[in-house]
Amino acid sequence: MKRKLMAVLLAGAMSITAVACGGDSGSDTKDDSQTSSTDKDQSDADTSADKEQDKEEGGDSAGGGKLTVWAWDQTFNIKAINMAAEQYKKDHPDFEIEVVETSSDDCQTKLTTCGNAGDYSTMADIVLMQDNSYQKFLKSYPDAFTDLTDCGINWDDFSTIKQSYSMADGKHYGVPYDNGVCAAFYRTDVLKEAGYKIEDLTDITWSKFIEIGEKVHEKTGKYLLTSEAAGGDTIMLMIQSCGANFVNEEGQAYITGNDVADKCIDLYTEMVKKDVVKLVNNWDEYVKTVTDGEAAGIVNGNWMNATLVGIDDQKGNWQITTIPKVDGVETATNYANNGGSSWYITSNCKDVDLAKDFLVSTFGSSTEFYDAILPETSGIACYLPAGESKVYNEPVAFYDDQPIYSTLVEYSSHIPEFTKTPYHYEAREAVNTAIIKIVDGTSKEDALQEAQETLEFKMTE
Repeated sequence: MKRKLMAVLLAGAMSITAVACGGDSGSDTKDDSQTSSTDKDQSDADTSADKEQDKEEGGDSAGGGKLTVWAWDQTFNIKAINMAAEQYKKDHPDFEIEVVETSSDDCQTKLTTCGNAGDYSTMADIVLMQDNSYQKFLKSYPDAFTDLTDCGINWDDFSTIKQSYSMADGKHYGVPYDNGVCAAFYRTDVLKEAGYKIEDLTDITWSKFIEIGEKVHEKTGKYLLTSEAAGGDTIMLMIQSCGANFVNEEGQAYITGNDVADKCIDLYTEMVKKDVVKLVNNWDEYVKTVTDGEAAGIVNGNWMNATLVGIDDQKGNWQITTIPKVDGVETATNYANNGGSSWYITSNCKDVDLAKDFLVSTFGSSTEFYDAILPETSGIACYLPAGESKVYNEPVAFYDDQPIYSTLVEYSSHIPEFTKTPYHYEAREAVNTAIIKIVDGTSKEDALQEAQETLEFKMTE
């Protein structure tokens, strides 16, 4: 690997790419979460104006038959919750929701501001939050959210891993929604050209994947995998598929001295050196390697489906299967999760019973609801019974008539539990940067020690 790799790839090393199914890069920069409508020193006119502003921003819970919601993505999350409201309204004609489009970053910023001020009066009744970032907020501001443990959901209808993202001390705080289950997506026409079929890549190890990837590159000139250099998810999927992480159970950085991490990093480094994976600088380049046909495979969250099905000239040439598993690790599996999101009722909600009933009746228990949103949003349920429905078992032409939706729900039931960390993205960046340096010639010991120290420092900020 040429030494110029460092200069090219480290250009993006300090940016944390948090794109995942349900992720957002919107720019709603207005943050009025410090607005208060209880300042008794204000004039009546000013107080009225403040309340009206809160209402517009979704912070003043209306109570009664109306709920306010913060969410992002008009074609996915916002469309889904509006469809949930339409279904709920059939039996509750006076019900209304007001959705305020709020990017994931802005939602987190507003929550942080409220938490630091100890005043949640400007929060919406219901907020959507990314699974990989929620633990940080639950630990920092536990009084910001409503305990949903006894809300009426049969928690066994959701995978253990999905539940755990929104749990603390055995209590449930979120209603699972966006499924982050991972799969391996492959171009079957390219595999065929190299002498392989989808079965050859099913339930394999990463070593076998590397062997096949080398031959695919040799015979077709294409990479079997693509990944972002500093913000790539591949290394995180690898370690978490083993039920492990780059932090330990005490929440401390655990990059050095971590045997599972060593195996994952060695395999990933080998893939880069042997031209099995194409490293790129950012998300746009990541997508372009696939749309332009440079890469014949993706291992990532199921939300990559939305990107792939838009490539008309590749219709019928893709199929999915399980991801590779890490060699030599007893707990290794062919299943992993990447991101996703869940719905939370805030402590500012004025009608908690209504909010609970709405979420439980739709996202928490309705196969009919998940059947309805699948063709409209491509949102794949993490509600396990949905995978048995007729809609989920329909063949999908883009994937050569594979019933991918039921398959993905089934995959999600096998994902192993692993230690969560509020510093998921910081760990991802530190380890990926170390991998780039190892490929470029830095000793593995030095690169990982630097990553360990970087993550430790981030945890103190």
